[in-house]
Amino acid sequence: MITMLTAEQIDAILTSCAATTYGAPQTLDSGTFQALATSGLNLSKATPVICAPGQIICREGESGEAMYLIRSGHAAIVKGSFDAPIVLACRGAGEFIGEMALLENLPRSASVVALDEVYLYHVTREDFQRMLSHSTKLDIGMLRKLSSRLREADDLITTTTHARRSLSSQVNVLEAENQQLMELQRLREQTTDLVVHDLRNPLHSIMGAIGMLQMILPPNLLQENRDLFKLVNDNSERMQRLVDSLLDISRMESGETELTLEPVNLAQLIQAAVSRVSSTLQTRSIASSVFMPAHLPPVEVDLDMIDRVIINLLDNAIKFTPSGGQISVSADPRADHVAVSINDNGCGIPPEERPHIFERFSRGSSEGLRRGFGLGLTFCKLAVEAHGGQIWVEDGDGGVGCKCIFTLPLIRVA
Repeated sequence: MITMLTAEQIDAILTSCAATTYGAPQTLDSGTFQALATSGLNLSKATPVICAPGQIICREGESGEAMYLIRSGHAAIVKGSFDAPIVLACRGAGEFIGEMALLENLPRSASVVALDEVYLYHVTREDFQRMLSHSTKLDIGMLRKLSSRLREADDLITTTTHARRSLSSQVNVLEAENQQLMELQRLREQTTDLVVHDLRNPLHSIMGAIGMLQMILPPNLLQENRDLFKLVNDNSERMQRLVDSLLDISRMESGETELTLEPVNLAQLIQAAVSRVSSTLQTRSIASSVFMPAHLPPVEVDLDMIDRVIINLLDNAIKFTPSGGQISVSADPRADHVAVSINDNGCGIPPEERPHIFERFSRGSSEGLRRGFGLGLTFCKLAVEAHGGQIWVEDGDGGVGCKCIFTLPLIRVA
């Protein structure tokens, strides 16, 4: 029964054969045919077979009762499915096909498909055995060893091809997922820009209105509503920092932020930051202390950015410190950097959550850590790393509360 491949299957095989180089066709007076003539095989009496393009000459898994000698045309040695073929080799005029099954007495290890019109000589098992017995140059044991090695090589090619296809499929999946992630990142950045824009306008209006009221209201009314105005101003500034953090985080993540570096007295910067949160500390009945060395070397930083880092860390410490608690700030100069520590005696952060608290929108599971969106700490991490420093969290002094530490490089002296 003649079995033909579909046009799509033939195209798939031809595509795999595109890089194959064929040897020069052998004529009737060439070495292969002359060797067969001296072996006792009369090719003129051999059964001729003509196969059309796409015809299956031998099928993988079938018993091998004959082999073929190609008189003209080309055939492909194919393993596996014809829809996703693994082409082991291509054969042309003067070459054998199907001989491995005869040599090893095993089922055919691959299929053979005609690539164009192929003229074959059909050699039966009996003819093959007769040919071997008449030839003084052929050793059946050596041929079987060679055939076994060829079969092992074919199996290796098959395994390698399957592995390559599997890897290629995985790469395609990863590329598709990467494209999705890039699209999500683009949408996130676009959303962030829209949120920042929509928040800034009303926030500036509120802050402007509060400022106008403080300018036009009589002194007695301002004095009577001093605490109310301070509450509004403090929360407006906090909202401003949140909006700025949203924008700065997006810029730093995309590498668009340029630092404005200048020499800064870090001790003065820390003292000023603690003074700005003093009213909140008093309202929460939280004590504060600052420990600075007598001669703290200057650092070269973006003043506004590091000031916001310190304020964010102080706000975070205040938020999680109970009434009557304690917050301390210290600086410790090292060989090439200074380490700034902000310590509280609040609820602390479990060790398993510490690596994640600087991630955007991260919220811990501990008591008091469920509020907020984590943008302040994300900003701190990106800002410190932009300066070449590091930031991390440890247990608080005495194993109570939390200590947040960040480092900044010292100015190098030439």
